[in-house]
Amino acid sequence: MALRVGRIPYLHAEPFYFDMERRGIVLYEMVPSALAVAMTDGEIDAAPVPVVDYFRLADSLQPVAGFCVATTQKTGSIFLYSTKPMTELHDARIGVTDEASTAARLLDVLLRVQHQVQPAPYVSLQDAYDAFLLIGNDGLRRRGGARGFAYTYDLGAEWHAWTGLPFVFSRWVARQGTDPTAIALLQDTLYVGLEVGVDALYGIAEPREDLLMLPRDIARYIRNFRYYIGTSEQQALDLFRHYLQRLER
Repeated sequence: MALRVGRIPYLHAEPFYFDMERRGIVLYEMVPSALAVAMTDGEIDAAPVPVVDYFRLADSLQPVAGFCVATTQKTGSIFLYSTKPMTELHDARIGVTDEASTAARLLDVLLRVQHQVQPAPYVSLQDAYDAFLLIGNDGLRRRGGARGFAYTYDLGAEWHAWTGLPFVFSRWVARQGTDPTAIALLQDTLYVGLEVGVDALYGIAEPREDLLMLPRDIARYIRNFRYYIGTSEQQALDLFRHYLQRLER
């Protein structure tokens, strides 16, 4: 049976999928928040699962080598737009996209741990709010800010300024019991994607009108990302998990 893989429809994830369909891997398009449920329900075999879900489901998942989605400093696409400074969001209503998993918990950590700010429970983007969080391509389209919201915060930049570390948003994992031959194929395909797919994005000669981006914007954006866990990324994972545990006490 062909390996079933969750495909995140965001620009920064495109290199991963560069060679998958040619190799017979079946792709299912899903936003990050849907991936863990799809893995648990057996709808897909592997995906770049948000790290908050990986922490929770680690016993039933196995990492696919060290592949991940991490930002070196800023993200360029994960933004909090606010009517007031982040330090003044106590009791504020914050709208959060339903596509987010890790980004929403990173916002928790930045507000509650770093700034000691306790906002009201998060609301949906259909509700009234004082600030709101966007990720992925929606964040890219509004990278210049949002009208009526004087403050824009890149969550990756906020984390890096606070900790000096990169931030890992998701990790490639497969369900326990997945055929080792299929996992080996996936690993090889991901290596090809990072070698060839990233270069393909750098070499784009046409604008991406759907994202309001020129070729130079795309190249600048992709430079924000790392796709493999090194020492600093592991340190960031450990620290983020520590802060999440503090919030749960």
